[in-house]
Amino acid sequence: MSPASTEPRPLLDALRAGTVLPAFPDAAVEQARRLAGDVAAASAPSVEALPEPLAGAVLEAAVLAGHVALPEALSASTVKPLAKAAKKALYRLRSRGVTPPEPPREPAPSPAQEALPTLMTLVSSTGQSGLLLTRAVRGGVELLQVIVSDEQGVLELTRSEVSRGELRRILKHAQDNRFGVQVSREEGAALLAEAAALNLRTRTPFPPDLEAALRHHGVQPIHAPAPLPAPEPEDARRVLEGDQLHATPEIAEWMPPDAEVRRLMEQVQALASSPLALSATQRQEQARQKVLDAARAYFTPEVRQRYARRLWRMAPFFEDTGRALQADMARGEARRLFHGLEEPFSRFAETLFAKVVVLAAAGAQAQAAAATGAPAAGAPPDAATSERRGPGGLILP
Repeated sequence: MSPASTEPRPLLDALRAGTVLPAFPDAAVEQARRLAGDVAAASAPSVEALPEPLAGAVLEAAVLAGHVALPEALSASTVKPLAKAAKKALYRLRSRGVTPPEPPREPAPSPAQEALPTLMTLVSSTGQSGLLLTRAVRGGVELLQVIVSDEQGVLELTRSEVSRGELRRILKHAQDNRFGVQVSREEGAALLAEAAALNLRTRTPFPPDLEAALRHHGVQPIHAPAPLPAPEPEDARRVLEGDQLHATPEIAEWMPPDAEVRRLMEQVQALASSPLALSATQRQEQARQKVLDAARAYFTPEVRQRYARRLWRMAPFFEDTGRALQADMARGEARRLFHGLEEPFSRFAETLFAKVVVLAAAGAQAQAAAATGAPAAGAPPDAATSERRGPGGLILP
C-alpha cells in the first residue's frame, strides 16, 4: 500500500497507522486522524474543511463504525464530490441494515383539558374546610370531596362519579346557600397538595385514594407553601377594624380552642369572686385586660400564620357575596398576622377572646331569666351544633 494512495480505505489505514502523508498539509492530516478516530463526534463542517481524499477517508471510518449521522449530514453538503461520496456511504450502510434514525416527530397536541370548577367551602372555627375537586373522566366527572384541617392535613376523602348536570346542581346549591366559593382547578389542587404535606409533617395517615388524587391532579405535597404578601400601608388602619369581621355570620362562629376558653373563664370568674372592693368599671377593665393577655399569649407566631391563612381564604368568599369591605379587612389582618406585626395589636385576635366573655355573660343572664321565668334581654340564639352537609354528602364546616 502506497502512502500516496488517495483511495478512502488505504488512506484511512495510513491515517490510523500514523503513516506520513506528504501529499497533504500536516495540519489537515492531523485533523483527519482525529476525526477518523472519533467519527461519532465529527461534525460535517469539520470534514468539509479537509482535502477531498482525507474527507473520503473519514467517511470510510464512519461506514466501518456503522455511524449514520455524519454521512447523513454530508449528503446535503454544498461540496458536490463530498455529497456524492456521502450518499454512497449511506447506501453501503443501508445495505448492511444500518439506517438513519427517523426524525423526531412533534407530539400531537393533547386535547385541551376541560375547565371544570373547584369549590372551596368556608373555614370553620377549628380550621377545617372542604374541597370539591373535579376531573373529567370518560362518561362524566370524577368528584373528590375532601375535608382538610390546617393543623393535620387531609382528614377525609371520598370519590364518586357524577354527570355534568348533577355537578351543576351541586355547585348551584352551594352558591345559593353560601357554602363556599368557586376557585380554579389549579388553586384547588394546590390546596390539596398543601394539606397532604401537613399529613406528612404531623404523621396523620393518608386517607385511601389520596395518593391517587394527588397524581390525577398533577401535584405533590407542598412542604413550603407560598408566603402571604407583605403588609400594605392601609393595613395598619384595617387592623383597628378587624373586630368587625366577627360580626359576619361566618366568622361569628369562630372561637378559641376549648382549653383556651376554659383558662380564660377561670380567670374572669376569679375576678368576679375576688374579695377586693372593685367598682363595676374596674372589674370590666380587668376582665378586658385578661382577654387581651389571653389573646396575646395564644397568638404565637405559628398561630398567627395559621389564622392569617384562614382569613386569606375567607376573603374571596366575602368578595363573592358582595362584601368588599370585609374582604379588605380579612386580607389586611391576614398580611399583618402572617408577617408578625404586633402593634397595634390585632382587634380581630382580641375579639376572638372577647366573644367568650360576652357569650358567657349572655348565658348567665339566660339562666337567671329562666330561673325567674322572664326572657333574657338580648340573649343570643343557641349556636347550631348539627353537622351541615351539602348535596352528595359534602361536609360543610
